[in-house]
Amino acid sequence: MTKQNLSRDVLDKLITFQKDEVNSAAIYNRIAKIIPDRANADVLIQIAAEEQKHAARWEAVTGKRIAPSFLFVSFFVFLARFIGLTFAIKLLEKSESEAQGGYLTVLEEFPDVQQIIDEEHRHEQELMAMIDEERLRYAGSVVLGLNDALVELTGALAGFTFAFQNTRLIAMTGLITGISAAFSMASSEYLSQRSEGDGSVKPGKSALYTGGAYLVTVVLLVLPFFLTANFIAALAITLAIVVVIILGFNFYLCTARDLPFRRHFLEMLAVSLGVTLLSFGVGVLVKQFLGVEI
Repeated sequence: MTKQNLSRDVLDKLITFQKDEVNSAAIYNRIAKIIPDRANADVLIQIAAEEQKHAARWEAVTGKRIAPSFLFVSFFVFLARFIGLTFAIKLLEKSESEAQGGYLTVLEEFPDVQQIIDEEHRHEQELMAMIDEERLRYAGSVVLGLNDALVELTGALAGFTFAFQNTRLIAMTGLITGISAAFSMASSEYLSQRSEGDGSVKPGKSALYTGGAYLVTVVLLVLPFFLTANFIAALAITLAIVVVIILGFNFYLCTARDLPFRRHFLEMLAVSLGVTLLSFGVGVLVKQFLGVEI
């Protein structure tokens, strides 16, 4: 079928398919240049060549020469380099899966599109088989540090807020509590991996990921109390940061590990905010019944 025989709607779809394939080919080629594992890089280069072949298939029909989107390609290369190869590829594959659904709408006009769909499915399998990313092997350690910091420190800060009602005092107490807890969590994770680990992760690195995640979270949650003298406003900002951290981390982890995002996000949010509410109540009761004024 030629361009002249196509409706405007179908032609627009084909141009969109062509853009997706051109961008994907450019992304896989760019990522192949930055990953150290040459075997994995060769797989990406092969997949990029097939994506380029798909783009050429649509170009023969649309008659348009489309260049890769610099911003789109750079965004995914940035994700692969700094956020994680697995996350970047899974996110890209998710958008390609949506494109495969679009292919089905033109299957009648272009029967050979089924081959493209089959090749895209094979790409997913090859990509998932090749990826063994260190940061995902230690994801459990990050989850441990992040989750404990969110639950424990958010609750503690809520309790301190309504017990002390002084942002500097709350910040100092929260920072001391958080840093001490970070070292405690790191040492506990080290001992746990030493005694019960299956050898897939190194105890020292596992402890570093756990303690690091805890410490970064502590700094982010305590920061609002250094920036404002209004303790209610500081707590509100801290709670907003909690939601953003939970949202971002769960999106990353659920995308990289093919987990249901909504359930994991709501579960972690409910636990963190639930503990915060209980700690708020404890702070109020301690202040009222002990009669402590600071």
